[in-house]
Amino acid sequence: MKDLKFEQKRSLSRLEAADQLSALAEALRQGGEAELELGSGTLSMRIPEELRSEVEFEVGDGEIELEIEFTWPTRRVRKAAPRPPEAESGEKAVAKPARSRKSTAARPAPKAAGGAGKTKRAASKSA
Repeated sequence: MKDLKFEQKRSLSRLEAADQLSALAEALRQGGEAELELGSGTLSMRIPEELRSEVEFEVGDGEIELEIEFTWPTRRVRKAAPRPPEAESGEKAVAKPARSRKSTAARPAPKAAGGAGKTKRAASKSA
């Protein structure tokens, strides 16, 4: 049994459908507590940082159906901080004195494989 269900079926113009999707996109972008104007009412919900999605496209019986579905848990899910190995084995952690480090300049992260990570020199050779 569902805790709560809201379903609305109505005819929309293409622009009204686009406005509805834009409002949903903005709510997803903002996250947290979101309110969507849907027809004669307002739908309020909490949108977490991560969610699951499903896109379904069907053609049949003279109609095209496009469904976009997002799901997430009703309770806030907290990620537990990783525990040090000593905590799992029952041993006590012993604080070690801090060692001084020399500061070093940060190196840029390696580029991902593929065409997106070309350097200027490599890009100019291929142009």
